[in-house]
Amino acid sequence: MKGFKLLPLVCLTLLSFEYASGQNFKYVDPRIGSEGLGNVFIGPSCPYGMIKPGPDNDLHANSGYTADLDEPIYGFSQTHVSGTGGGAKYGNVSVMPFSGEFNSIKQESLRDNEKIAIGYYGARLSKYDIQTEITTSDRAAFYRFKFNSESKNAVKIDLGRYLDESNLPDGRETQQFVGSQVEVVSNTEVRGYTKIRGGWNNGGAYTVYFSAVFDKPFSNFSTWKDSVFYPNEAVQVDEGEKTGAMLFFDDLSGKIVNMKIGISFISSLKAKQNIDKEIPHWDFEKELVETQLKWEDLLSRVEVDSEATTDQKTMLYTGLYHTMLMPVDRTGENPLWENNGPYYDDFYAIWDTYRSSSPLITLLNPSREVDIVNAMLQIYKRDGYLPDARSGNSNGRTQGGSNAEVVIADAFVKGLKGINYKLGLEAMMKDAMYPPGGNEEKEGRGGLVDYNRLGYVSTDYVRSGNRTVEYAYNDYCLAIVAKGIKRKGEYWRFIKQSDNWQNLWRDIEDNGSRGFIMPKNARGKWVDSIQCAATNGKINYVPYTPLAQDWPNCVCWWCGVFYEASSWEYSLSIPHDVAMLIQKSGGNEAFEKRLNTFFREGFYNVANEPSFLTPNLYHWLGRPDLSSDRIHKIIDENYNAGAAGIPGNDDSGAMSSWLAFHMMGLYPNAGQSYYLINTPYFKETIIHQENGKDFIIKAKNLSSKNKYIKSALLNQKPFNTAFIEHEDIINGGVLELIMSDKPSNKWGKTIVPPSKSDY
Repeated sequence: MKGFKLLPLVCLTLLSFEYASGQNFKYVDPRIGSEGLGNVFIGPSCPYGMIKPGPDNDLHANSGYTADLDEPIYGFSQTHVSGTGGGAKYGNVSVMPFSGEFNSIKQESLRDNEKIAIGYYGARLSKYDIQTEITTSDRAAFYRFKFNSESKNAVKIDLGRYLDESNLPDGRETQQFVGSQVEVVSNTEVRGYTKIRGGWNNGGAYTVYFSAVFDKPFSNFSTWKDSVFYPNEAVQVDEGEKTGAMLFFDDLSGKIVNMKIGISFISSLKAKQNIDKEIPHWDFEKELVETQLKWEDLLSRVEVDSEATTDQKTMLYTGLYHTMLMPVDRTGENPLWENNGPYYDDFYAIWDTYRSSSPLITLLNPSREVDIVNAMLQIYKRDGYLPDARSGNSNGRTQGGSNAEVVIADAFVKGLKGINYKLGLEAMMKDAMYPPGGNEEKEGRGGLVDYNRLGYVSTDYVRSGNRTVEYAYNDYCLAIVAKGIKRKGEYWRFIKQSDNWQNLWRDIEDNGSRGFIMPKNARGKWVDSIQCAATNGKINYVPYTPLAQDWPNCVCWWCGVFYEASSWEYSLSIPHDVAMLIQKSGGNEAFEKRLNTFFREGFYNVANEPSFLTPNLYHWLGRPDLSSDRIHKIIDENYNAGAAGIPGNDDSGAMSSWLAFHMMGLYPNAGQSYYLINTPYFKETIIHQENGKDFIIKAKNLSSKNKYIKSALLNQKPFNTAFIEHEDIINGGVLELIMSDKPSNKWGKTIVPPSKSDY
């Protein structure tokens, strides 16, 4: 680790607590990904926790946070997302302790002595010499303020602060203020709400209600509206203005004030109920330990051998931690319809998470994944479409396919019980058959009229290339569920449509490889160039090649032929029919050359989800050794246990789950029932499953030299395939990988992973 140290395991400066008993959560470092491009949330959270309190010192950062110590904290808000790109969301109900000056509603301070650990955030606000510490339950946060100033001290609750505020009405991806209200209920309690709309998903208004209680009475207070103070006036009603309250504490030098703050999307009284239910005491350390134990219950489901390095354990367990921050469990907190079933929000976005995050939750926490899928189906029943992204109780936006269908199919083929798959198929067919109309970024399949009429999305629609590729895979997933519940007509229709990617396959050559997904217009003609700019009255065109990037050079971020990637990347993203992809690329030798060119020439983007499966594609050539070589090179060069240890936006745990799976030696092909087997990072990994059965992966004689799988045994019987079924894992047992310093001539050679065209 460069310039980075693990947090002490027993005591942090100005933080007096001991870690709860356990072996795994101590390796989680929430700072990984807080620098560079990771955009992770660094504050305390419970697994899938609804409240995510933390420091805000960057108004336009997705997490509200920058590690730059020269950027002052302006408050600690209660809602955040983790790892996302694009415009920010949330940052609601901002709290700020301060001392001295009370003539302004805005305060800020630099910080020092910052400590970040699982379930904990602490820092000293140097301007005011106030130590601020935070821990949390699922829906309520616990703050501890130590005031050291002899002057007057206060805690501010600001309902007009939020992330990505813009003066532009309806600014794209920015949040817009709608209204707020505050009420001082007693000298120890304040409640109210803030209402905001917009943000990354351009969603409708959402309301975050709060209740805050203190263990010491404040001596007096002042509320405000539209920056005007009203001393000792208890209520500021919602008139579309920003409101808040300052709560003054006398004679606090060297004393501690504790505050518990609950949130709700239903009412302030529900927020208070969340406090009373989850934190009925005033013991900060007790609450911290309870949060640690919640994480330990999940993280302990993966156990690795004692010879693993501290860095390796830190990377693995932090990866698992990041995967389980989102989506957010708001069961019982849905303001849109009755709360008698699971409700989850902040699918941010399924385009990012379906490939590895959802399968990882399915493997380690299947009961949770059942609730998540059921929540998606409730969204379909009430809002009319499955989410592909959702935040603040609003669907939006789609980036490519209708990828909730992959999540449903993944649950189906892995045998998750307690899901109405008939309703799931109905929801999938709604996506596949009915154009969303209006705003096609919100939900459903944009360009569906073209897709169902022409067999591809034409350049009359934005993102035509990746939409076609992804819709084809979505159709495959739909067909698999239809077949499983004996809907043969739907099966045959959509299994045929899953070949639609071939309608954009153009037999052209680029960098020594033939055949690419390329744009085609509605008349069936290939598009060779696109309009890029007009200069001096003349329209300029640029040639469209497999490496062309029309965004952001010529068109908006969302308006290119391919979303966030080139044709080189998407032309390798055919997860249901790699065998046909190999055939259309010219056969095994040509495909291996193509993959080597892809990685050697830098066409691969480690930070981009469309290429998540690509390093594993050597498996379909009978060369799992080449997959393992490639994967380890990617990880070793791009991931580490430092603060910049995630090579791109973590995207709600997508990058982290990709890492965690590969470190264990497995990788899913989402929507299908098997995992690809690669060289793990650990000599032994034990998956302690919810069903009580252990699955053990042993890498015998694993070393930096013995990095190839020579042969394998499953429950002491020869196992010759480089992929394993989910059923084999959940049944428990031992997968023993015999390692060698040379690639095997037999293992994984003759039987390659399934492809649709093999059937």
